[in-house]
Amino acid sequence: MTSPTQVPAYICRFCRQPSDASAPSCPSCGAPLDVRSMVSRSGWEQQPAIKDMARIQFGQSTLQIEGTQVPVADFNLKGGEWIYFSHHVLLWADSSTNLTNSSLAGAWSRTLAGMPLIMVEARGPGHVALSDDHAGDVIALPLQPGQQMWAREHRFLAATGNVAYQAENTNVWFVTGTGDDRETHYPLGMYGDRFTAQGSPGLLLLHSPGDTFVRDLAAGETILVQPSALLYRDISVTMHLHVEYPQSQQGMFSFHRNYSMRNVWLRLIGPGRIAVQSIFARPENSEFISSTSGATTQAW
Repeated sequence: MTSPTQVPAYICRFCRQPSDASAPSCPSCGAPLDVRSMVSRSGWEQQPAIKDMARIQFGQSTLQIEGTQVPVADFNLKGGEWIYFSHHVLLWADSSTNLTNSSLAGAWSRTLAGMPLIMVEARGPGHVALSDDHAGDVIALPLQPGQQMWAREHRFLAATGNVAYQAENTNVWFVTGTGDDRETHYPLGMYGDRFTAQGSPGLLLLHSPGDTFVRDLAAGETILVQPSALLYRDISVTMHLHVEYPQSQQGMFSFHRNYSMRNVWLRLIGPGRIAVQSIFARPENSEFISSTSGATTQAW
């Protein structure tokens, strides 16, 4: 029996961190604590949106999520604490907040719609607010020292200064055409983002278009997802392409890997946590596949 002076124990089922069961939301990730666990028969659980004005604690600083359709991440940074983010998500900042170009090693060399992305550091004391300016959810992922998380490119919103960033090639690709007409496709994007908390607990923020669904894969358990729907995964989860060739209109199967009528999937293999977003880019049938980064195949 819990005594009146004890804090009720609770493990948040979304960020997996201990929490106060009497609080309205998890102080580590902002997920509501008053939502019933709803896991579909297929094993997916929808991650509830962070409620308007919910607060998240990190270090001595706080983060408040404001709004619902296009939420804003409003940071109240204490002196000596800082975050980094891409310049295009900056909504406003106090004049007391020190904004500088990031000095992170392994520079940020990305473009979005042809526009170069510049990494910015914001150091407290002061407020700074960020928004991805698209409808969706802000996903807060607290990281324990040494913990790593992989996220799809262009989903990153912000991270605390003690979270190291590293871009890495996804090594998920296929080539269509031959000779001078060869074209390399990256259904997951050419790069992914790896984040690692160093020395102390850190916080990673992602933006998820649409709804977000999470799942734990057991060791050796596999699942197929649309490549562009993958939002984040534990580093322990591995992945490769899977190509399915449906029955042709003539009623004949094609077992040839170059056949143009196909479904290109991403096969994820546990153990570990994965999350997908409900908005994704629809794959299009195109020319024959001449080579891949490595893929399993199936004709049906």
